[in-house]
Amino acid sequence: MSQQKIILASKKLRSCQQLLPPPGVKLIAFTCNIAAKQMAAQCVTKVELSISCNNLLDKDVGSKSDPLCVLLQNTSGQQWYELDRTERIKNSLNPNFSKKFLIDYYFELVQKLKFGIYDIDNKTIELNDDDFLGEFDCTLGQIVSTKTLTRPLVFKNGKPAGKGSITITAEEVKDNRVVLLEVEARKLDNKDFFGKSDPYLEFHKQTSEGNWVMVHRTEVIKNNLNPVWRPFKISLNSLCYSDMEKPIKVEFECINEKKKQKKKSYRNSGIVCVKHCEVIMECTFLDYIMGGCQLNFTVGIDFTGSNGDPRSPDSLHYLSPNGVNEYLSAIWSVGMVVQDYDTDKMFPAFGFGAQIPPSFQVSHEFPLNFNPSNPFCNGVQGIVEAYRACLPQVKLYGPTNFSPIINHVAKFAAAAAQQQTASQYFVLLIITDGVITDLDATRTAIVNASKLPMSIIIVGVGGADFSAMEFLDGDNGSLRSPSGEPAIRDIVQFVPFRKFQNAPKEALAQCVLAEVPQQVVNYFNTYKLQPPKNPAAK
Repeated sequence: MSQQKIILASKKLRSCQQLLPPPGVKLIAFTCNIAAKQMAAQCVTKVELSISCNNLLDKDVGSKSDPLCVLLQNTSGQQWYELDRTERIKNSLNPNFSKKFLIDYYFELVQKLKFGIYDIDNKTIELNDDDFLGEFDCTLGQIVSTKTLTRPLVFKNGKPAGKGSITITAEEVKDNRVVLLEVEARKLDNKDFFGKSDPYLEFHKQTSEGNWVMVHRTEVIKNNLNPVWRPFKISLNSLCYSDMEKPIKVEFECINEKKKQKKKSYRNSGIVCVKHCEVIMECTFLDYIMGGCQLNFTVGIDFTGSNGDPRSPDSLHYLSPNGVNEYLSAIWSVGMVVQDYDTDKMFPAFGFGAQIPPSFQVSHEFPLNFNPSNPFCNGVQGIVEAYRACLPQVKLYGPTNFSPIINHVAKFAAAAAQQQTASQYFVLLIITDGVITDLDATRTAIVNASKLPMSIIIVGVGGADFSAMEFLDGDNGSLRSPSGEPAIRDIVQFVPFRKFQNAPKEALAQCVLAEVPQQVVNYFNTYKLQPPKNPAAK
C-alpha cells in the first residue's frame, strides 16, 4: 500500500494532555503501517549467584585449606563443562567468596549446575593436582525457587565430605522499569480503496551501530481513521537499553506528498497523540518466584478409545520395551521443569474418557491413583508410577472432554485468587490424542480460567487432526466463549508431540513452557498483587 508522510509539529503534540514522555525519553518521529500481531518478548534474565561454605575439610598441614569454588554446567545429558570459578581464599574453612557467578536463566529449561570446592595449593589452572573438598549439584530452578539454598557437600562417590556445606544465594540482575503508553491518532488519510485504513504503530530503538530495530507493534485498529490503541507496556530495557538519554523512534507516516504539492495550505494528513507516558517499576517472574510464589502442577491424561488397546504395540498407551511412550515422555519433559517450583512436589494427576473400576462408569475426571480424597502423586516419578499402575485397570472409552479437568483445577485457582498476595499459580498439562468433543464447554472453561492464576498446556500425541487445539491456543486472535466473551489473557499453549520426535528431549518443554513466565507476570500485574516475600527454605 502507498504511504504518506508528515512531520509532526511539536505544538500539535503539546496540545495533548500528558503527551510528552518523562525527561530524557525522546520521541523522534512516527510511522504508520497496516496490520500485524504484537511481538512476544523472550523471557530470559540473568541471575547472580553468591557462594559461601562452612566447615570445609582441612587438607593443609600447618595452615588451613585455601578454597576455591568452580561452577560447572551440564546440557542435554552431556559432560560437565566449566562456566566460571571464584577467587581463592587463603586459610579459611568458612569462605565467603566475593566473586559472583552470573548466569542466564530460562524458566523452560532444566539448567543443571554443579559447584565444586577445591583446596588450591599451586598456580596452575588445572584442578587435577588440587585437593577436592566436596561438591553439590542441583538445578538453577531449585536455587531461584528458594532464593537461598544450603546443602551438605559430598564426594564424587556420594558420601559426605565431612561436615562441609555450601550456601548459594540468588539475585536477579534486572532493570524492572516499564514504560506505560497510551497513543491515539486523528484524521488519518484513507489508504484503502475499499473501506478505511487499518492502522497500527511500530516502536524502534537504535543499536550501537546506528541501526533501528523494532521492539513493539500495537494491535491493528480495523477501518478507523481516528484510532485509539489499547494502553500497552514496553520494558525500558527493550525500548532504549534502559538508557533514558537514548532516542526512540515511532514512525507514523501521515504526510501525503501529492496533497502537499497541490495545496500550499496543506499541513498534514492526521496527527498522532501520546496521551500518556509513564515509567513504573514492575515485578518480574523471578520476583514472584523468589518471593515464595508456588507453581502448582496438575496433569490430565486422555484415556479415550481412539488411543488403541494399551496391550497393542500400535496403541499410543503401549509401553515400549524400555517402558516409555509419548504420554510418559511429555510428562517427564514438562514435569521435570515445573517440579522445581513447588515446595512439597506433590502433584495431582487425573485421567479422562475411561471406564473406571469398580463399576466401570465413564469418568472425565478420575485420579490416576483412584483416591479422590488424595489424588496427589509424589513428584514426577510418582505421576509416572500412578499412570503405569492405572493403565491395566481402566477400559479406554470416550468421548474426549477437556472442560471437567479444566474446571477442576480452576476451582483451586479461584480459591488462590482470593488471597491478597501472589502466592500460588496453577499449571495444567493436558495430554491427548484426539479431536476434542466438548469444544464449546472447553472454550467457556478457558475464558473463565483466563481470569484466574492459571495456565494450560496441551500436548497432542499421535497423528490426529489437532486444528481445534490450534484454535484454543488463541495465538491468531482472542479466544471467545460461545456467548462471545473474550479471554482476558492468552493462557493456552498447544504443541503436537510429533514435531519433537527427533528433537532433543528438552525441546518440548522449551516450547510449551516458554510463555508461562509472562503469563504469570501478566496475571499478577493485572491484579496488582505483590510477591508474598516469605521465601521459606525448602
